[in-house]
Amino acid sequence: MTAPATAPRRTPRAAAAPGGRRRLLRSLSRALPVSPAVVLMALFLAGPIGYCAYIAFTDLQLTGQARESFVGFENFRTAFGDEDFVNAVWLTLVFTFLSSIVGQNTLGLALAVLMRRASKPVRTLTGAVVVTAWVVPEVVAGFLLYAFFRRDGTLNAVLDVLHLPSQNWLFTLPILAVSFANVWRGTAFSMLVYSAALSEIPREITEAAEVDGAGGWRRLWHITLPMIRRSIGTNLMLNTLQTLSVFGLIWVMTRGGPGNRSQTLPLFMYEQAFQKSMIGYGTAVALLLLLVGSLFSVVYMRLLRTEV
Repeated sequence: MTAPATAPRRTPRAAAAPGGRRRLLRSLSRALPVSPAVVLMALFLAGPIGYCAYIAFTDLQLTGQARESFVGFENFRTAFGDEDFVNAVWLTLVFTFLSSIVGQNTLGLALAVLMRRASKPVRTLTGAVVVTAWVVPEVVAGFLLYAFFRRDGTLNAVLDVLHLPSQNWLFTLPILAVSFANVWRGTAFSMLVYSAALSEIPREITEAAEVDGAGGWRRLWHITLPMIRRSIGTNLMLNTLQTLSVFGLIWVMTRGGPGNRSQTLPLFMYEQAFQKSMIGYGTAVALLLLLVGSLFSVVYMRLLRTEV
């Protein structure tokens, strides 16, 4: 008797080949719609950042130089040994903490909470005033706050009427003046973010807590804040990144002065790159500023990821 014929067995590679091709085609079909965005990001974001990273390691200057030369980490060593750079880093952190983390975030949350209990005319008027400050161009806002804080400005005129001591705020407390200006201009964004977040909290929860005898502060601390933690983290991250790059507002009000007492990193970078013509050194400072923003982003993202 002859042995019965058996069907040819497919090898694992042959069996997996059609499935692998299908998965590859499926991946390509999913990536195709986003490919234009990826190309644009590579051209207008990754490309300039890569070129700036190259310039930061050279001695490129605006004038008096035919061709830049590679200097390695010399620009970064110069920065960390420069007292003006260290002062700019410190003032940037102070400005960011006062105006963004404390000022805009806290005031925006307070306005959002109070406006929920206010009457409709009060909500409309308050929202219009706060949002108007937000939509005013940065340079215009800088001139308005300069007129408010200058020696013969609005603030001192009000203090004189109240028989309170006045001073030249832009000279004595410049970093506080520009921090207040940034709070005045940017609080509207935080208020809108928190207003949207508060509207998503079910009223049944707050009403139940109120019936149980929880006061306003206890409801805020134990119910409201935990339920909008993600909005708080997102708002802090966006405000911090925006505040780190503020230039026009400070430039119009103080130009980093008097001396360098309000010179944050963006102003220091501008001075080195365009006033002293040291493009390579200024670009190195810009990369360090980008690193500071990245560190803040990583911290906020980790905080959001660890939420329950």
